[in-house]
Amino acid sequence: MLDILTKNFSELNTSELYDLLQLRSEVFVVEQDCVYQDIDGKDQKALHILGYKNNNLVAYTRVFKPGDYFNVASIGRVVVKENERQHQYGYEIMKASIKAVNVFFNTTEIKISAQTYLKKFYNNLGFKEIGEEYLEDGIPHVAMIKY
Repeated sequence: MLDILTKNFSELNTSELYDLLQLRSEVFVVEQDCVYQDIDGKDQKALHILGYKNNNLVAYTRVFKPGDYFNVASIGRVVVKENERQHQYGYEIMKASIKAVNVFFNTTEIKISAQTYLKKFYNNLGFKEIGEEYLEDGIPHVAMIKY
């Protein structure tokens, strides 16, 4: 079970910000061998969902209200530390993120840009594919929506 915090950008302390940027870089840049601009100027608009195990950040997402990323609410930068993936923390952090969308933005409609190999994971959370597969930063993705 994760200890989950939800914070807007101005509520993050420097250690939390450092930890979330480190985790995102560790997985999206190093592990996936993908050179891209992770620090994209959008973190300031996002709600940050931080999942801690024993005071260590092991899971994270960022959540946007309708109009800040897509025309509907969205969840992105979904990440779980590699050595913690066997514990189902991906489901736990996503369920907390979906709940945050419901509570903070008063909507159930959520759009994501999912790495294609994770379609089944997102299907299990109620997301359905919309449109064709596309490349984002050289990695196959598909748009998905949950109503």
